[in-house]
Amino acid sequence: MMSAKTRYLARLIGWFLIIVSLAMLVQKQGLALAITALVHDRAALLVAAMVGLAAGLAMVLAHNVWSGGVVPVAVTVIGWFLMLRNAFILFLPAESLVAVFDAFHIERLYYLYAVIDLLIGFLLVGASVRR
Repeated sequence: MMSAKTRYLARLIGWFLIIVSLAMLVQKQGLALAITALVHDRAALLVAAMVGLAAGLAMVLAHNVWSGGVVPVAVTVIGWFLMLRNAFILFLPAESLVAVFDAFHIERLYYLYAVIDLLIGFLLVGASVRR
């Protein structure tokens, strides 16, 4: 049996991933340009990283569950990932961030990233509605 908190966070993360990944699939040109622009705009990236860090910290502090099934652990891992990734962004120099971004080949693997996020979103939402 999944806790109410786990169910809520799985739905929240799942629907977020579904909506964002569908937008990515529909708006590739605009969103790919926006992502690239964000990486090169240090001020905007810092604000986004602070918001992401707050979300990750909130998830880690509220839901640090490492047992009980795949969904509770997945929610915890996503929270830790958000927290660590955004802290990393805050501490890394701008030129290093651009190099890391380039290493992920966003332009070339754009659709792969969108589909992976879409699948994770559907899995989280689907698992959170089952009893």
